[in-house]
Amino acid sequence: MSIAQSFLTEFETQAPITRKYLERLPEDKLTWKPHDKSLTAGQLALHIALVPSRLLPFVQTNPAKAPEFGNYPQPASRAEILKAHDESVATMHSLLPKFDDAAMEETWRMMAGDREVFAQPRAEFLRDIMFSHVYQHRGQFSVYLRMLNVAVPASWGPSADEPPAFMQEAAKVA
Repeated sequence: MSIAQSFLTEFETQAPITRKYLERLPEDKLTWKPHDKSLTAGQLALHIALVPSRLLPFVQTNPAKAPEFGNYPQPASRAEILKAHDESVATMHSLLPKFDDAAMEETWRMMAGDREVFAQPRAEFLRDIMFSHVYQHRGQFSVYLRMLNVAVPASWGPSADEPPAFMQEAAKVA
């Protein structure tokens, strides 16, 4: 299995779980935030939804120009967030398979003007940002949901509110 295919397999497992988190954000809580220094719930949810669709086109260029960080748009609706998530899923399916193992192992660089600010194999960058970064924010978002008294979905294992999908399926059969 190629590196890209293994990433796609993981993404296909995690994308429905991520969508379940995003679906639970109450429409009237998009601008809520737990602290003045925090993103709003809507900004965090949209960031989670957008990472794959923004990241894959970005890493196609080598070297890539460093983006301006810290721009977190405020979505107008949960539907906007879910649309962004669905577009990320489509982007993953269309772009990720184009990276062969040589491209995934290539040292990918990010530049700020003439200065190299980042260099690592493309696969490691994608693992860190497209997966670990999203998982970290999904965990952060679970705290937002808990603070809003919204049932937190299960992910790899159970949450306090529900068992993981494989246990839910087993209960239907029994």
